Amino acid sequence: MAHNKSAKKRILQTAVKTERNRYYRTRIKNITKSVHEAVEAADKTAAAEAFKVANRQIHSLVSKGFIKKTTAARKVSRLHKMVNSVA
Repeated sequence: MAHNKSAKKRILQTAVKTERNRYYRTRIKNITKSVHEAVEAADKTAAAEAFKVANRQIHSLVSKGFIKKTTAARKVSRLHKMVNSVA
C-alpha cells in the first residue's frame, strides 16, 4: 500500500483511468461487432446504419484522445470495406 499522499492519489487516478479505458475498449468492440453482424446477415441497410454509427463513435474517441487518428482511420476503413462487400 502507498505511504505518501501523492502515491495514494496516483493509485486512485490509475483506477479511474483503467475503468474509463475499459469502457471505451468495450464500446469499440460492441460497435464493430454490430457492423460485423449486419454484414454477416447480408442486410445492406442495417450494415450501412451500423457503419454510420460506428464511424461517428470511433471519430469521437479520437477527439477525446482515446485512440490515435490513424488507428481510427484504419478501423473505419476496414469496416467500410466490409459494408461495401455486402453490395
